[in-house]
Amino acid sequence: MSPSPSRIPLGIACVMGGIFSLTVSDTLAKWLGHIYSPMQIVFLRGGIATLALLILAGQLGGRQALLTSHLGVHLLRGALNVLTAYCFYLSLTFLPQAEATAIAFSAPFFVTIISVIFLKEKVALAGWLALLTGFAGVLLVVRPSPDHMQWAALLPLLTALGYAVMMTTARYIKAQESMLTMMLYLGVGQAVFAGPLSAWIWVPVQAEHWLGFAGIAFFSTVGLGLITQAFRVAPASIVAPFDYSGLIWATLFGWVIWHEVPSTWFYAGALLIAGSGIYVALFSGRNKT
Repeated sequence: MSPSPSRIPLGIACVMGGIFSLTVSDTLAKWLGHIYSPMQIVFLRGGIATLALLILAGQLGGRQALLTSHLGVHLLRGALNVLTAYCFYLSLTFLPQAEATAIAFSAPFFVTIISVIFLKEKVALAGWLALLTGFAGVLLVVRPSPDHMQWAALLPLLTALGYAVMMTTARYIKAQESMLTMMLYLGVGQAVFAGPLSAWIWVPVQAEHWLGFAGIAFFSTVGLGLITQAFRVAPASIVAPFDYSGLIWATLFGWVIWHEVPSTWFYAGALLIAGSGIYVALFSGRNKT
């Protein structure tokens, strides 16, 4: 059954709002990442978000938000989110924000590969050519050479892989589950999996940084919730290309806040990544109609 056309603008608005929220969260994490371990940031992000969402759930009806028939899927998504967030936050301490974001936007290519291997979907030759073009764009951004290549460039690639798996699992959660339930279990998963890993590298939080951690918790949870909701209410082939608005925000924030000026190689690679990703999304969407 085709989705209602009236829900498509909602899906686009959700994904664009979600991407902007995640960029704000990433910017705060880049700031705090020079003081605290990425794993501690992930744990506090999940812990603060869980407390806030539990309070919100109590105000909006209580137990209903806690009910789910997909606990295993939620826990898997929480573990994947810890992995992806840790890798990306760590990459932000070594790479410019725009560069790390551009590499992480190779996620649509992993979504396609996952769909072929595990969901037995078919991809035409043009689709594979688009994937290779996007990979070429990643190479332009990374520029692997003895003089330029950084191991940190592998971190946003791992982020992209984990993000692709996490977004793919959204289709296994029934549409009847509310966005509040989705966000709550994501926060719980972050706290449960990141807590033990952050205990041995814990750094006491300075009073002036609590607001920053609260901002990371708020914007990351809302961002992931909005993006997940977008994939649930509208076709992925329509909403996925709007992910690339994040390249604009990451470049702008990196320039204004961190005075990071991307190279010409970055713009060329980002254009290839975004263009091929948009093509893959639209091309796969036409194949399914």
